Amino acid sequence: MADEGRGRSFVRRQRPSRGDGERKAEDEPKPKDEGQRPAAEPEQPPRESSDRIVVPRQERGRSESPVDVELREVRWGATSRGAYLRVVPSQQRFTRVGAGHIAATRIGSRPVGRIERIVQVLKGTILGSPIATAQSIHERLTKLKALAILGSDPLSSSAYATEEALILLTFAGVAGLDYLLPIGLVVAALLILVMMSYRQTIKAYPGGGGAYAVSHDNLGRYPGLVAAGALMVDYTLLVSVSVSAGVAAITSAVPELFDYRVPMAIAFVAFFTMGNLRGIRESGSFFAAPTYFFILAMGGTIAVGFVRVLIGDSPGSFTEAAPPAEEIVATQGLTIWLVLRAFSSGASALTGVETIANGTPTFKPPEAKNARMTMAVMAGIAVYMFLGITFVVSRFGLVPETDQTLVSALGRTVWGENVIYYAFQATTAMVLFLAANSSFNAFPLLGSILARDHYLPRQFNFRGDRLAFSNGILVLALIACVLLVIYGASVTKLIPLYAVGVFIAFTLSQLGMVKRWWMRREPGWRGSMALNVVGLGATAAVAVIIGATKFAQGAWISLVMVVVLVAVFAMIRRHYDWYERQVKVDEDDVRRREPPPRPLVERGRGEHAVVPVDAINRITMGAIDMAREISIKIAAVHLADNRDQAEEFRQHWDDLMPDVPLLIIESPYRAFAGPMIAYIDSLERTEGDAPITVILPGFRAHHWWESLLHNQAIRRLRPFLDEHERVRILDFDYDVREPAQAPPD
Repeated sequence: MADEGRGRSFVRRQRPSRGDGERKAEDEPKPKDEGQRPAAEPEQPPRESSDRIVVPRQERGRSESPVDVELREVRWGATSRGAYLRVVPSQQRFTRVGAGHIAATRIGSRPVGRIERIVQVLKGTILGSPIATAQSIHERLTKLKALAILGSDPLSSSAYATEEALILLTFAGVAGLDYLLPIGLVVAALLILVMMSYRQTIKAYPGGGGAYAVSHDNLGRYPGLVAAGALMVDYTLLVSVSVSAGVAAITSAVPELFDYRVPMAIAFVAFFTMGNLRGIRESGSFFAAPTYFFILAMGGTIAVGFVRVLIGDSPGSFTEAAPPAEEIVATQGLTIWLVLRAFSSGASALTGVETIANGTPTFKPPEAKNARMTMAVMAGIAVYMFLGITFVVSRFGLVPETDQTLVSALGRTVWGENVIYYAFQATTAMVLFLAANSSFNAFPLLGSILARDHYLPRQFNFRGDRLAFSNGILVLALIACVLLVIYGASVTKLIPLYAVGVFIAFTLSQLGMVKRWWMRREPGWRGSMALNVVGLGATAAVAVIIGATKFAQGAWISLVMVVVLVAVFAMIRRHYDWYERQVKVDEDDVRRREPPPRPLVERGRGEHAVVPVDAINRITMGAIDMAREISIKIAAVHLADNRDQAEEFRQHWDDLMPDVPLLIIESPYRAFAGPMIAYIDSLERTEGDAPITVILPGFRAHHWWESLLHNQAIRRLRPFLDEHERVRILDFDYDVREPAQAPPD
């Protein structure tokens, strides 16, 4: 530190001519050796007309990469000693990480175009300021928030699962009501079994993915895709069903709003979309309180109802169900088929159990331990609520009504129509809405995993300004709104489509875990495999029952959508695999090849060629060869938002092309155009009057869907580069679709 302090903090250089009164921040070339006093030059202007560049103490004596640019942002000023340039840290667009590695600041990540900046201001006002990638660990969920966000679906299912089972049992008249409690006990036992199985899944696959990860890893590609497709269909229906149930809770308390249930449902979907775009931690903080209010309100209602049954203040007794409060006319006989249909509707109480397993990476460390504990607590509360509602409803003789939900009738019966009842209904509506919010966390996360594995477009793996998977959130909201419009926000119409997908995923997950235990035989594998075998038999039986009993009512639509999604996943993966084969390079050939002769530069500093690169393939190699033909000074620029992955890319690059210097621009806010244009701006000032050529590599898309699968972000730089008069832009188009290499139709 002592030696560092002796270095000069500024040097003087001739100030460029400027108009009177002009003051502008500029970057100036950094001296080759900032720790030593430069030698005097005869042509140096008098001190009064020179500039002063302030050198931060921590940067004195630091060597530069040949592709680095001056990073210090400065401004003009004046003192008694003459004009000078002073460092303005608040205006820095880059900070240096190391040789050939710089990081964009928030200012350097700002959008470039006018429209883009307006959009950014609006997004910042509505969603909040961008969050750096390094902060992602602080955006994770605690167990309390995770229970509210990821566990709200199975908790809220108790508000309508009993009613949906009871609707079918009433078709057989009074005789059918006796089967409500036995069905509830079987559903509760199944919920506990599935919960225990998924606790093992969390431990084995802490990276998330749930049924998809288990099935893909142990059963193969297509079973994994079936599980993924079933879950995505179920998550979409979950949003529609939960929002519809929440609206039904509101219209039960305020019947005048019944005709406005579809616009209300869409408005709530839009609200949750905006909340989740703000980030998972912030949405967790906002939505946690209603979930815990619901747990207290529903738990208290069940407890009071149970006490009233015990003291004899109810139509039924502890051992005998009460006669129905309203007359029920049997429309069909009591058959096994009817009981199975009622069971399949009641099994909707299990939907969402896998959400915690899928979202394990969103927990704070230790992720697996926290997720397993949260799942156990969630299952305990869900079983209490589902069995409690089923028991109390049967003892008070409550049956479904057309103008209010069964839970609303329970609240009126237990509390009376007073402030407590309306508060109870409000919390019920809120948690039903929050159940939809669990899909807004699980669906985008599953989509990002599928995109990482090349089964969905890469855009699904992109994190927005608030570290949320924005594209997945928007797609989910759009599809859910379409379903709400088609089915009129009716829970009864949507339920037949529901639950079949999730039990298909349950079954594949159980089968995958059974195979895993059998193949790996890890410690304790016999007991674990026995649990999964029992779970496999139970969930497979329920999947068959739901598929058979609800097939004609709409389950076939869900099954068809699963098949369609699997086909889409397979086609996307086939295209990406074909594309990778077309652009792949033989690394040994790259190491052996000699670079083409470089052009001679007779005078001046020569042209500076800049090539943005995102991978080492034929497209990149072609663009680099083009740069070699026009310049002896080349800068390959790689933009990354992950420092570790960026350094891996550098090592690979230096191994294959050591003659081409690589500059890594780390983009903490996941922006692309802003940091790249900021680098070009700095390069223009650093290079003086030397021309700059930017080569934009890309491939020629022959079909519209190829543009959807490859966003070619590098090409989006062109309109912004067109505004730089000294920058020449060249496109390198690589045609990957040669007739002999085209993929089969």
